[in-house]
Amino acid sequence: MANMLPTVELPSGAIEYATYGPTDTALPPIVFMHGAVVDHRLWEPVAELLAERGHRCFVPLMPLGSHRIPWGPDADRSPRGASRVLREFVGHFDLSSATLVANDTGGAVTQFALDEDPRFVSRVVFTNCDAFDLFPPQPFRLYFALMRHRLLLKPLVDSMRLKTLRHSPLGVGLLLNDPDPGLTASVFVPLQDDVRIRDDFKAFLREISPAELATVTARMSRVDLPVRFVWGRDDRCFTLEHGRRFASVFTGADGEGARFVEIADARTFVSLDQPHAVAAEIATFTAEESAKKLR
Repeated sequence: MANMLPTVELPSGAIEYATYGPTDTALPPIVFMHGAVVDHRLWEPVAELLAERGHRCFVPLMPLGSHRIPWGPDADRSPRGASRVLREFVGHFDLSSATLVANDTGGAVTQFALDEDPRFVSRVVFTNCDAFDLFPPQPFRLYFALMRHRLLLKPLVDSMRLKTLRHSPLGVGLLLNDPDPGLTASVFVPLQDDVRIRDDFKAFLREISPAELATVTARMSRVDLPVRFVWGRDDRCFTLEHGRRFASVFTGADGEGARFVEIADARTFVSLDQPHAVAAEIATFTAEESAKKLR
């Protein structure tokens, strides 16, 4: 992530973002929401595939630990505050017709955004992510609890310079099948090198409340947008049982509920494990639901 990305000034702060695909297209745009301590590159393989199909894709680099522009102490550095950044990003680029695709902590942030405005986008795809009181799952609940402490955060993120630790269950070992050492090392750099980013991340972690998310997840039954679940089958953090339970919350305006699609040979970071399968499901879902609107 050596090169700077374009920056947009939003009411809740400045963020970087990446774009892929044609600027002039009749196909609906796609917005991708990543989780904690990852950046836009989590979604890059999928975004590039969808760009080849003609979609314009947007990936905001959210202030969740791998960001390079400090959020700052005056910001609402909570999951709900992050959801406001997401909604402001969608509004700034006039992306209300978009399909929003979320993963990991980004799934929780998306739920907070839908709780505030259940129609700020046109359709949603949830991949493996937090829901109910699983926010975050083990072993990350313990690890994040330790990282909330000022004296512990820097040594903990510095320990991720060691590939053996970084690719262990305390790093990304549970999250994807074949980690790229360069990518996994670079997402920790902002936390390792910038005290302001560490301060942002500590503030965010201190605002995480499993009980609050459980309440918000239950309210997702009120969301009548088209919703699809594209879930990595081999995930030990966000299991199939958890994903299906989350999907059952959505009944939809037509009463059909949310379709649940399993992706074989994929874990939490399903977009890196099986990008072609994920891109195909997103494209199909977007096309199907767009066609329904034209009937």
